[in-house]
Amino acid sequence: MKLHKHILLSVLALGLMLTSCEKPFDQLEQDPNRPTSAPASLVFNGVLNDMYSIAGGGAWNDSQRYNQFYASNYNYYATNEYSWTSTGLYYTTLKNVVKMEQEAKKAGLPDVNAYSALGKFFRAYFFEQMTKRLGDIPMTQALQGLDNQTPKYDSQKDVYVQILKWLDDANSDLTSLIAKNDNNLSGDIYLNNSLAKWQKVVNSYKLRVLVSLSKKESDTDLNVKARFADVVNNPTKYPLMASMDDNLQYIYNNQYNKYNRNPDNFGQNATRENMAATYLGTLTSLKDPRTFVVAEPATAKIAAGLKPTDFAAFVGASSGEDLAIMSSNANQGLYSFQNRKHYYSTYTAEPYILVGYPELQFSLAEGINRGWAAGNAEDYYKNGILASWGFYGLKDGANTVYFSADGGYKVFNTYTVSVSFADYYAQSAVKYAGNSADGLKQILTQKYLAFAQQSGLEAFYNQRRTGVPTFLVGPGTGNSQRIPLRWQYPATERSYNAANNTSAVQSQYGGNDDINAAMWSLK
Repeated sequence: MKLHKHILLSVLALGLMLTSCEKPFDQLEQDPNRPTSAPASLVFNGVLNDMYSIAGGGAWNDSQRYNQFYASNYNYYATNEYSWTSTGLYYTTLKNVVKMEQEAKKAGLPDVNAYSALGKFFRAYFFEQMTKRLGDIPMTQALQGLDNQTPKYDSQKDVYVQILKWLDDANSDLTSLIAKNDNNLSGDIYLNNSLAKWQKVVNSYKLRVLVSLSKKESDTDLNVKARFADVVNNPTKYPLMASMDDNLQYIYNNQYNKYNRNPDNFGQNATRENMAATYLGTLTSLKDPRTFVVAEPATAKIAAGLKPTDFAAFVGASSGEDLAIMSSNANQGLYSFQNRKHYYSTYTAEPYILVGYPELQFSLAEGINRGWAAGNAEDYYKNGILASWGFYGLKDGANTVYFSADGGYKVFNTYTVSVSFADYYAQSAVKYAGNSADGLKQILTQKYLAFAQQSGLEAFYNQRRTGVPTFLVGPGTGNSQRIPLRWQYPATERSYNAANNTSAVQSQYGGNDDINAAMWSLK
């Protein structure tokens, strides 16, 4: 018995020793090499980078082919087909937005702070990116983690109602913070932590959303016309971008942060991509000097006797052309390629605009043309064209342009072209035709030209909504020579949220998750 007693006491003592020096089980489960929190500024920076990626991730990619700004003539890398399937969702980024707000609060910031205000804008931005690709999406019950792994779908109308509310709330919060000079923002790769500039972005983006809902202008819940007029009539309450300096844009600054076309990939794609006729043909038909900055003259046209500065020397390929024919024609010098000086001679080329001043000007012109607000649509229309010209360095008077001298990107011939905005604007195809259907078509055409290699799929979304410009189709575009209207829901939704997904597809598209079906906002 004594022996047993001594053993028991020894075991108890050992247990007490172990208990006193060991950490609780939940602490042992934590990996010291994996952080459980991060500064709000760091999460914010990640969300900003996601904005860039989701907005196309730069120029000369799939989005810009679907916008018919350029075309692939080499099917090893890409085709020009619109045979879309599913799209990705952005809930992971939205979870990071929630995390950013939480970390700001943990750091002691008040309920309304710079991160929470921009968090509302980010919600509007990423949910809008999803709904205009798909239609109905989970929103109200989304972002609840394990508490709800099968969120119901909200109607596209309800999503847009909430988007507009988030944008209004973000504007109100930013107004309050700016008035109090209360700004804890850091990590901003776009606007140098300026809340005043972010507020301009929020309101300019709101006009993008409102214009995108033009087919629903009579819906009383959305109240598109009154909301648009409210922004136009109250510039103090709703400050807007005032110049190109206010653009939300991604800057390329060195060979480690490269523009999508640069000296390193010249051999890979310079001759395997040519300009698309929808874009380049529109420029040349208007005798637009942007032609000389964005494209090279077709070598076959020069060999036939045209001058490099003749608009007829610039030829784009129809995106609908059979790929084998396009490839053959491109190899024969029948088509224009990207301007080597502008796009390939450096690593920085031009900024990539996510939300920009030219778009804003055309949105204002469109809304006024439609009768949503009072104002001079022609002034905004002119401002948009001039801003886009300025982006390419074009000005009235003599302008120097460069074309490849040897088919490469290092030796260039220089030419002088005389530019006159007055002469350009005097053309009947350009001079604003007034607040009419013809005037609206002019606004939309110039908006399309200003979107070139910018803003992800915005050119496509505008064309989908308005039919301007006419997108070219044929065997090369696939999809039975149709331009699709949407993407399919991702397989994860069909697998893990099947009942809600099936219900959403049934209520919107008659049970067929069809890329050619029109969503609510397009009806």
